[in-house]
Amino acid sequence: MKHLANGLLIAASILVAGLVAEGTTRLIDGLPLFTDWLPNTVDRDVSTGHHDEIPRAAGVSRNWYFDDPPPLPNRHEIPEDWVRLAREIGEAPNWIGSSFRPADAFKAWNSVAAATPCQHPLLRQAPGRLYVYQSTDGSEWPRFRFMPNATTPLNLVTNQLGWRGPPIEIQKAAKVIRIAFVGASTTVNSHYYPYSYPEFLGHWLNLWAASRKLDVRFEAMNAGRESAISTDIEAIVRKEVLPLRPDLIVYYEGANQFVMNPMLKRQPDATPERRGQVAPESGFARLLRDLSNRSALARRLQAALGLVGNPGRGDEWSKPEYDLQWPAGLDEKDPDLSRRDLPVNLPVILGDLDRIRADLAGSQAELVVSSYARFVQDGMVLDPIRNRALIDHLNIAHFPFRYRDIERLTVFQNRVFAKYAAAHGLPFLDIAGQIPKAADLFTDAVHLSYGGVRLHGWIALQGIVQLAEKRLASGVWPRPVAPASEPPPGLLFTPREVTFSCPAG
Repeated sequence: MKHLANGLLIAASILVAGLVAEGTTRLIDGLPLFTDWLPNTVDRDVSTGHHDEIPRAAGVSRNWYFDDPPPLPNRHEIPEDWVRLAREIGEAPNWIGSSFRPADAFKAWNSVAAATPCQHPLLRQAPGRLYVYQSTDGSEWPRFRFMPNATTPLNLVTNQLGWRGPPIEIQKAAKVIRIAFVGASTTVNSHYYPYSYPEFLGHWLNLWAASRKLDVRFEAMNAGRESAISTDIEAIVRKEVLPLRPDLIVYYEGANQFVMNPMLKRQPDATPERRGQVAPESGFARLLRDLSNRSALARRLQAALGLVGNPGRGDEWSKPEYDLQWPAGLDEKDPDLSRRDLPVNLPVILGDLDRIRADLAGSQAELVVSSYARFVQDGMVLDPIRNRALIDHLNIAHFPFRYRDIERLTVFQNRVFAKYAAAHGLPFLDIAGQIPKAADLFTDAVHLSYGGVRLHGWIALQGIVQLAEKRLASGVWPRPVAPASEPPPGLLFTPREVTFSCPAG
């Protein structure tokens, strides 16, 4: 009996010490104390110092960079069945396509897009249940909305519209300047991050307004959602954003339609081969990786041991020979925007941008176009442990293309965006041109680390402050309050749950 008591005492002491160590580590790392799934803020400090490389707009204090937005008032307890569901589904890398992830279970899918889930390559992987919302116009766009008024196991907090962030008054108040941000995963940002780049930017804009003693308030509205393409974004602007009478709409997307394969004369008969890899990820490394989602101590141990699998080397992998065919007669330095054969789906994107501009006709909203940041440089050598996801993204998701061609297409894409903005008199935010060439700002080729997200907001802030100066000085902002009106059908929605069973195989 005495031995049993001693054993229990030792076990209890170890448990208490472990809980204290975990809590202390969470406090040191700026993580929430009482949560089952930790936000991914491992790289929150990597941008410190880089912000001084960004030229600041007049009146912007560098100290604001370290100031976080206030906590979200609409964060609440996560349903236990959602927590269990997230665990059952399991995660996959951002750049792996057509893989059903935990985040997908907490979306309301368009009733048209999800009408036959067993015939849908993504939705058929769902665990026999989905949330759907009713399409009011018979269109499948946008393909999904986030669940409204939700806090998910991935740390995403949504308002009554299903947008990331705090609640929004449908009727805009007096002296409020609304800025809506549209895009895909690089706009909504990782659900695990405490804040997205629009949230940082909106907070800093209000610090700027207070420092100038301006009698206005800025509202930053994040209507982004992962996997969105330009056709989704046009529908989001038309159906969800414009009814809230925004003053500015910021477009940032360039990944989900960046498809280079149509430029190949023939597809090489080869598969990606990791440089120097000799063994797969060990079971212990995989266990520690999974535990790092829930334990700050596991994250520290993972970083200390460098256990991210056998990484191989950090240079570009071997690629087969291929012929990349650019459209005949295309001027890469000064592209003709009217050409229907522009690469990487640019004709589709420009057509959707035209439709967004048409949607804005008659409204008081103004469209801002951004260049798109993709981390790739010909000849670059990366840290094979710290930058493994970046290496995998470039060499697997973009296989068989060499870094030099991915970089060339990225430069061309951004040149098209810049020319489009100039041709239509739209403000242009050169995010790609200003973000420092530092691998630690990225988790893969397009998704930013938490520090990178903060820096993205800081870069965008400088351009929007300069634009705000002009609009405020001219009297365009703040606009008079529009008469109250009923929200259009479908703006506010109540998802319903559907169940299904797909045949095996």
